[in-house]
Amino acid sequence: MIFETHAHYDDEAFEEDREALLGKLTEKGIGAVINAGSSLESLKKIAELTEKYPFIYGAVGIHPCDTGELTEENLLWMKERCKDKKTVAVGEIGLDYHWKEPEAEIQKQWFIRQLILAQEVSLPVIIHSREAAKDTLDIMKTYHAEKTGGVIHCFSYGKEMAEEFGKLGFYFGIGGVVTFQNARKLLEALEVIPMEKIVLETDSPYLAPVPHRGERNSSLYLPYIIEKISEIKSISVQEVTDITRQNAERLFGIRCEGGR
Repeated sequence: MIFETHAHYDDEAFEEDREALLGKLTEKGIGAVINAGSSLESLKKIAELTEKYPFIYGAVGIHPCDTGELTEENLLWMKERCKDKKTVAVGEIGLDYHWKEPEAEIQKQWFIRQLILAQEVSLPVIIHSREAAKDTLDIMKTYHAEKTGGVIHCFSYGKEMAEEFGKLGFYFGIGGVVTFQNARKLLEALEVIPMEKIVLETDSPYLAPVPHRGERNSSLYLPYIIEKISEIKSISVQEVTDITRQNAERLFGIRCEGGR
């Protein structure tokens, strides 16, 4: 069975066929899905999904681009959500300097606060870092992100940063970008990232892999990612599936349905 560590099935892109799509996942070999939080509104929808679908788990966190709405009162509510038995991580949290709002200082403030929250509730973190490698790493070191561990979602930096995040014991979320022609830095980074630190993700509905690039993404496209990793690492598709599943089970403390 395949373990999908990062999707957004609460997204409006799935409004018309969410139930039908999610109903297909287990029969297509997807044994577990972590639905990552992005906004306060998303967290409410994720709670409904995790209650309805046994194979869906939640991550409670606010995406850096949505941190402008956060308050300490919100954070207390999030802490309560983290106590739910199907909440397995704090995320996605981090920094995104591709977009100019909210300003960097606000993003940093709430990244730090959510890292601390993860330590308070003893959950791993799912970290979003875009065009912000140094600040992300500096904050992770200063606030001891290694205490909870976690995953660098949609890792897209080069070898040097892979080694630095690796020193903190973090896993690397590999998704559709690995199939893109312009993924040279990621392919080079995969030379130094061991299989024991790779987890699979799609970031659905975003970043669909080739040959579906530009379309709405879903966990049904994970086999394309598995095949590419298999090619890069010179191991079988089954080995990629099994190792990444075991990695995710170890990181998030849950067993993928049907996992051996």
